Amino acid sequence: MMPIQELRRLLEGAFPGDRIDLHSDDNHHFQLLIVSPLFAEKSRVEQHQLVYRALGDAMREAVHALALKTFTPEQWERHQGRG
Repeated sequence: MMPIQELRRLLEGAFPGDRIDLHSDDNHHFQLLIVSPLFAEKSRVEQHQLVYRALGDAMREAVHALALKTFTPEQWERHQGRG
């Protein structure tokens, strides 16, 4: 098990200054939203691979399940306008 603060630190290192919303009720199952310009011109798979790389070994050892949503700032703005 890895504390959520450690996962957040890994993500903030890979996505400095970007929006990172990470939540967990049990430190095994996580919900993650990241809004980053690093996702521009990348497929959804490539975006998720960036996140998996940032989490490194934690994906194999500490994270049992990850519900992941990735957006560019422009996509996020449009997404927020839907409501």
